[in-house]
Amino acid sequence: MKYILLITLSIFSFFAEAQTNILQTASERASTTNTLVAKKYFKPRNPFTSRMYFAWGYNKEWYSSSTIKVSQPSQNSHYQFNNVSGNDHIGWDKLFQHELTIPQYNYRFGFFTKKHPSWGFEFNFDHTKYQMTPGQYAHVTGTINGRNVDTNMVIIDSVNFWKLNNGANFFCFNVMKRFYLGGTRGGMFKLFTIYKLGIGPVIPHVENTLMGHDNNPHFQLGGFNAGFEAAYRLEITKFFYLDLAQKVDYANYFGLRVYEGTAKQSFFTYEVMATLGIIIPYKEKSESPEPKPKVD
Repeated sequence: MKYILLITLSIFSFFAEAQTNILQTASERASTTNTLVAKKYFKPRNPFTSRMYFAWGYNKEWYSSSTIKVSQPSQNSHYQFNNVSGNDHIGWDKLFQHELTIPQYNYRFGFFTKKHPSWGFEFNFDHTKYQMTPGQYAHVTGTINGRNVDTNMVIIDSVNFWKLNNGANFFCFNVMKRFYLGGTRGGMFKLFTIYKLGIGPVIPHVENTLMGHDNNPHFQLGGFNAGFEAAYRLEITKFFYLDLAQKVDYANYFGLRVYEGTAKQSFFTYEVMATLGIIIPYKEKSESPEPKPKVD
Protein backbone atom coordinates (compact mmCIF):
# COMPACT_ATOMS: atom_id res chain seq x y z
CA MET A 1 0.00 0.00 0.00
CA LYS A 2 2.87 2.33 0.86
CA TYR A 3 4.52 1.76 -2.55
CA ILE A 4 1.23 2.28 -4.40
CA LEU A 5 0.76 5.66 -2.66
CA LEU A 6 4.32 6.75 -3.54
CA ILE A 7 3.81 5.79 -7.20
CA THR A 8 0.49 7.68 -7.34
CA LEU A 9 2.02 10.85 -5.87
CA SER A 10 4.92 10.66 -8.34
CA ILE A 11 2.51 10.42 -11.31
CA PHE A 12 0.47 13.42 -10.09
CA SER A 13 3.66 15.45 -9.55
CA PHE A 14 4.86 14.65 -13.08
CA PHE A 15 1.59 15.72 -14.71
CA ALA A 16 1.35 18.92 -12.59
CA GLU A 17 4.85 19.98 -13.63
CA ALA A 18 4.10 19.24 -17.29
CA GLN A 19 0.89 21.28 -17.17
CA THR A 20 2.76 24.21 -15.59
CA ASN A 21 5.37 24.14 -18.36
CA ILE A 22 2.66 24.07 -21.06
CA LEU A 23 0.81 27.05 -19.55
CA GLN A 24 4.06 29.01 -19.19
CA THR A 25 4.99 28.33 -22.85
CA ALA A 26 1.52 29.40 -24.05
CA SER A 27 1.72 32.59 -21.99
CA GLU A 28 5.13 33.45 -23.44
CA ARG A 29 3.85 32.85 -26.99
CA ALA A 30 0.80 35.07 -26.40
CA SER A 31 3.00 37.81 -24.97
CA THR A 32 5.34 37.62 -27.98
CA THR A 33 2.38 37.73 -30.40
CA ASN A 34 0.87 40.76 -28.66
CA THR A 35 4.23 42.52 -28.76
CA LEU A 36 4.58 41.88 -32.49
CA VAL A 37 1.04 43.09 -33.19
CA ALA A 38 1.64 46.23 -31.14
CA LYS A 39 4.88 46.90 -32.97
CA LYS A 40 3.31 46.32 -36.36
CA TYR A 41 0.07 48.25 -35.97
CA PHE A 42 0.22 50.65 -33.03
CA LYS A 43 3.74 51.75 -32.31
CA PRO A 44 4.31 55.12 -34.03
CA ARG A 45 7.36 55.82 -36.14
CA ASN A 46 8.71 58.78 -38.08
CA PRO A 47 6.26 59.14 -41.02
CA PHE A 48 7.86 62.09 -42.80
CA THR A 49 9.37 60.57 -45.90
CA SER A 50 10.28 63.07 -48.63
CA ARG A 51 8.12 62.73 -51.72
CA MET A 52 6.48 64.48 -54.66
CA TYR A 53 2.82 64.17 -55.60
CA PHE A 54 0.18 65.02 -58.19
CA ALA A 55 -3.56 65.18 -57.49
CA TRP A 56 -6.88 65.78 -59.27
CA GLY A 57 -10.25 66.54 -57.69
CA TYR A 58 -13.45 68.61 -57.65
CA ASN A 59 -14.73 71.53 -55.61
CA LYS A 60 -17.71 73.53 -54.35
CA GLU A 61 -17.68 77.30 -53.64
CA TRP A 62 -19.58 80.02 -51.78
CA TYR A 63 -18.84 83.67 -52.62
CA SER A 64 -19.13 86.89 -50.64
CA SER A 65 -21.17 89.81 -51.94
CA SER A 66 -19.14 92.14 -54.14
CA THR A 67 -19.28 95.33 -56.19
CA ILE A 68 -18.57 95.32 -59.94
CA LYS A 69 -17.22 98.65 -61.21
CA VAL A 70 -17.49 99.37 -64.95
CA SER A 71 -15.68 102.08 -66.92
CA GLN A 72 -16.64 102.79 -70.59
CA PRO A 73 -15.04 106.15 -71.46
CA SER A 74 -16.18 106.17 -75.09
CA GLN A 75 -19.80 105.98 -73.90
CA ASN A 76 -19.28 108.42 -71.03
CA SER A 77 -20.29 105.62 -68.63
CA HIS A 78 -18.80 104.98 -65.21
CA TYR A 79 -21.11 102.96 -62.97
CA GLN A 80 -21.19 100.05 -60.55
CA PHE A 81 -23.36 97.14 -59.44
CA ASN A 82 -23.34 97.37 -55.64
CA ASN A 83 -23.24 94.38 -53.28
CA VAL A 84 -24.36 91.80 -55.82
CA SER A 85 -24.45 88.12 -54.92
CA GLY A 86 -22.80 85.37 -56.94
CA ASN A 87 -22.97 81.60 -57.14
CA ASP A 88 -20.91 78.74 -58.53
CA HIS A 89 -21.82 76.06 -61.07
CA ILE A 90 -20.48 72.71 -59.85
CA GLY A 91 -21.04 70.50 -62.91
CA TRP A 92 -19.71 67.36 -61.16
CA ASP A 93 -23.27 66.30 -60.27
CA LYS A 94 -23.32 65.05 -63.90
CA LEU A 95 -19.67 64.04 -63.97
CA PHE A 96 -19.85 61.23 -66.55
CA GLN A 97 -22.15 63.05 -68.97
CA HIS A 98 -19.39 65.35 -70.29
CA GLU A 99 -15.61 65.84 -70.23
CA LEU A 100 -13.87 65.66 -66.85
CA THR A 101 -12.62 69.26 -67.24
CA ILE A 102 -16.11 70.78 -67.65
CA PRO A 103 -17.07 70.77 -63.93
CA GLN A 104 -15.34 72.76 -61.19
CA TYR A 105 -12.09 70.83 -60.87
CA ASN A 106 -8.73 71.37 -59.23
CA TYR A 107 -5.24 69.92 -59.45
CA ARG A 108 -2.12 70.10 -57.31
CA PHE A 109 1.57 69.38 -57.85
CA GLY A 110 3.92 69.61 -54.90
CA PHE A 111 6.86 68.18 -53.00
CA PHE A 112 8.21 68.00 -49.45
CA THR A 113 11.85 68.83 -48.88
CA LYS A 114 14.38 66.15 -47.96
CA LYS A 115 16.14 68.18 -45.28
CA HIS A 116 12.91 69.30 -43.54
CA PRO A 117 10.31 66.74 -44.70
CA SER A 118 7.39 68.27 -42.82
CA TRP A 119 7.77 71.41 -44.98
CA GLY A 120 6.99 71.64 -48.67
CA PHE A 121 6.01 73.71 -51.69
CA GLU A 122 3.04 73.35 -54.03
CA PHE A 123 1.57 74.74 -57.24
CA ASN A 124 -2.20 74.46 -57.34
CA PHE A 125 -5.03 75.45 -59.62
CA ASP A 126 -8.74 75.76 -58.80
CA HIS A 127 -11.09 75.93 -61.77
CA THR A 128 -13.89 77.77 -59.97
CA LYS A 129 -16.94 79.23 -61.72
CA TYR A 130 -18.56 82.55 -60.78
CA GLN A 131 -21.71 84.22 -62.06
CA MET A 132 -23.99 86.93 -60.74
CA THR A 133 -27.01 85.16 -59.30
CA PRO A 134 -29.77 85.56 -61.93
CA GLY A 135 -33.08 87.12 -60.96
CA GLN A 136 -31.66 89.39 -58.25
CA TYR A 137 -32.13 93.15 -58.23
CA ALA A 138 -28.82 95.01 -58.25
CA HIS A 139 -28.42 98.56 -56.96
CA VAL A 140 -26.74 100.47 -59.81
CA THR A 141 -25.14 103.87 -59.22
CA GLY A 142 -22.93 106.19 -61.28
CA THR A 143 -23.10 107.62 -64.78
CA ILE A 144 -24.50 105.85 -67.87
CA ASN A 145 -24.26 107.65 -71.23
CA GLY A 146 -23.55 110.88 -69.36
CA ARG A 147 -26.63 110.61 -67.16
CA ASN A 148 -26.54 110.06 -63.41
CA VAL A 149 -28.24 106.86 -62.26
CA ASP A 150 -29.28 105.50 -58.86
CA THR A 151 -31.68 102.65 -59.44
CA ASN A 152 -32.30 98.92 -59.11
CA MET A 153 -31.88 96.68 -62.17
CA VAL A 154 -32.81 93.04 -62.56
CA ILE A 155 -30.01 90.64 -63.52
CA ILE A 156 -31.05 88.75 -66.66
CA ASP A 157 -29.01 87.43 -69.59
CA SER A 158 -30.33 89.75 -72.29
CA VAL A 159 -29.72 93.04 -70.42
CA ASN A 160 -27.22 92.76 -67.56
CA PHE A 161 -25.24 89.67 -66.73
CA TRP A 162 -21.74 88.92 -65.46
CA LYS A 163 -19.95 85.57 -65.74
CA LEU A 164 -16.56 84.17 -64.94
CA ASN A 165 -18.22 80.88 -65.70
CA ASN A 166 -15.50 79.18 -67.72
CA GLY A 167 -13.34 79.91 -64.77
CA ALA A 168 -12.65 82.48 -62.09
CA ASN A 169 -9.47 80.38 -62.11
CA PHE A 170 -7.27 80.66 -59.02
CA PHE A 171 -3.56 79.84 -59.38
CA CYS A 172 -1.52 79.65 -56.17
CA PHE A 173 2.11 79.00 -55.21
CA ASN A 174 1.92 77.59 -51.69
CA VAL A 175 4.19 76.99 -48.73
CA MET A 176 3.05 73.89 -46.78
CA LYS A 177 3.45 72.45 -43.30
CA ARG A 178 2.20 68.95 -42.39
CA PHE A 179 1.56 67.28 -39.03
CA TYR A 180 1.34 63.53 -38.43
CA LEU A 181 -1.82 62.37 -36.65
CA GLY A 182 -1.41 58.58 -36.67
CA GLY A 183 -1.23 55.45 -38.76
CA THR A 184 -0.13 51.85 -38.98
CA ARG A 185 3.39 50.72 -38.14
CA GLY A 186 3.91 49.22 -41.58
CA GLY A 187 2.91 52.46 -43.29
CA MET A 188 -0.15 51.07 -45.08
CA PHE A 189 -2.21 54.03 -43.79
CA LYS A 190 -0.98 57.38 -42.48
CA LEU A 191 -3.10 60.40 -41.56
CA PHE A 192 -1.86 64.01 -41.68
CA THR A 193 -3.15 67.53 -41.41
CA ILE A 194 -1.64 69.94 -43.94
CA TYR A 195 -1.76 73.73 -43.88
CA LYS A 196 -1.02 75.82 -46.98
CA LEU A 197 -0.56 79.53 -47.56
CA GLY A 198 -0.04 81.01 -50.99
CA ILE A 199 -0.51 83.71 -53.59
CA GLY A 200 -0.74 83.76 -57.38
CA PRO A 201 -2.45 85.17 -60.49
CA VAL A 202 -6.04 84.78 -61.63
CA ILE A 203 -6.75 84.03 -65.29
CA PRO A 204 -10.53 84.35 -65.66
CA HIS A 205 -12.75 83.71 -68.63
CA VAL A 206 -14.67 86.99 -68.91
CA GLU A 207 -18.18 86.86 -70.39
CA ASN A 208 -20.82 89.54 -69.80
CA THR A 209 -23.73 91.59 -71.05
CA LEU A 210 -23.85 95.18 -69.77
CA MET A 211 -26.74 97.50 -70.62
CA GLY A 212 -27.61 95.17 -73.50
CA HIS A 213 -24.10 95.09 -74.99
CA ASP A 214 -22.16 91.79 -75.12
CA ASN A 215 -18.41 91.60 -74.78
CA ASN A 216 -16.17 89.22 -76.69
CA PRO A 217 -15.76 86.24 -74.28
CA HIS A 218 -12.08 85.62 -73.60
CA PHE A 219 -9.40 84.45 -71.17
CA GLN A 220 -7.02 87.03 -69.74
CA LEU A 221 -4.55 87.68 -66.98
CA GLY A 222 -6.85 89.60 -64.69
CA GLY A 223 -5.45 90.16 -61.20
CA PHE A 224 -4.24 88.12 -58.23
CA ASN A 225 -5.50 85.93 -55.40
CA ALA A 226 -4.25 84.79 -52.00
CA GLY A 227 -5.48 81.76 -50.09
CA PHE A 228 -5.19 79.69 -46.94
CA GLU A 229 -6.01 75.96 -47.13
CA ALA A 230 -6.32 73.23 -44.50
CA ALA A 231 -6.60 69.55 -45.39
CA TYR A 232 -6.79 66.06 -43.97
CA ARG A 233 -4.59 63.72 -45.98
CA LEU A 234 -4.87 59.94 -45.78
CA GLU A 235 -1.88 58.24 -47.40
CA ILE A 236 -2.67 54.75 -48.69
CA THR A 237 0.51 52.69 -49.15
CA LYS A 238 3.48 54.59 -50.56
CA PHE A 239 1.76 55.58 -53.79
CA PHE A 240 -1.75 57.00 -53.24
CA TYR A 241 -3.57 59.48 -51.03
CA LEU A 242 -6.94 61.14 -50.49
CA ASP A 243 -7.32 64.80 -49.46
CA LEU A 244 -10.40 66.42 -47.92
CA ALA A 245 -9.77 70.17 -47.74
CA GLN A 246 -11.27 73.57 -47.17
CA LYS A 247 -9.92 76.90 -48.35
CA VAL A 248 -10.50 80.63 -47.90
CA ASP A 249 -9.42 82.75 -50.87
CA TYR A 250 -9.40 86.46 -51.68
CA ALA A 251 -9.41 87.35 -55.39
CA ASN A 252 -8.93 90.85 -56.84
CA TYR A 253 -9.81 91.26 -60.54
CA PHE A 254 -9.02 94.41 -62.54
CA GLY A 255 -8.70 95.47 -66.16
CA LEU A 256 -11.30 92.90 -67.26
CA ARG A 257 -12.32 93.72 -70.81
CA VAL A 258 -16.00 94.53 -71.40
CA TYR A 259 -17.83 96.25 -74.26
CA GLU A 260 -15.74 99.38 -75.04
CA GLY A 261 -14.22 99.45 -71.58
CA THR A 262 -12.95 97.60 -68.53
CA ALA A 263 -14.30 96.38 -65.19
CA LYS A 264 -12.99 95.36 -61.78
CA GLN A 265 -14.29 93.24 -58.92
CA SER A 266 -13.02 91.56 -55.74
CA PHE A 267 -14.57 88.91 -53.50
CA PHE A 268 -13.87 86.24 -50.90
CA THR A 269 -14.43 82.54 -51.57
CA TYR A 270 -15.01 79.65 -49.19
CA GLU A 271 -14.15 76.41 -50.97
CA VAL A 272 -14.37 72.72 -50.10
CA MET A 273 -12.73 70.05 -52.23
CA ALA A 274 -11.82 66.39 -52.48
CA THR A 275 -8.74 65.22 -54.41
CA LEU A 276 -7.17 61.86 -55.19
CA GLY A 277 -3.41 61.88 -55.56
CA ILE A 278 -0.47 59.83 -56.78
CA ILE A 279 2.70 59.87 -54.66
CA ILE A 280 6.07 59.77 -56.41
CA PRO A 281 8.69 58.56 -53.88
CA TYR A 282 12.22 59.85 -54.20
CA LYS A 283 14.69 57.20 -55.26
CA GLU A 284 16.52 55.85 -52.26
CA LYS A 285 20.32 55.81 -52.46
CA SER A 286 21.59 52.25 -52.34
CA GLU A 287 24.30 51.51 -49.85
CA SER A 288 27.69 50.61 -51.30
CA PRO A 289 28.68 47.00 -50.57
CA GLU A 290 31.54 46.48 -48.17
CA PRO A 291 34.83 45.67 -49.91
CA LYS A 292 35.85 42.04 -49.74
CA PRO A 293 39.04 41.34 -47.78
CA LYS A 294 42.09 40.57 -49.87
CA VAL A 295 43.35 37.04 -49.80
CA ASP A 296 47.12 36.72 -49.74
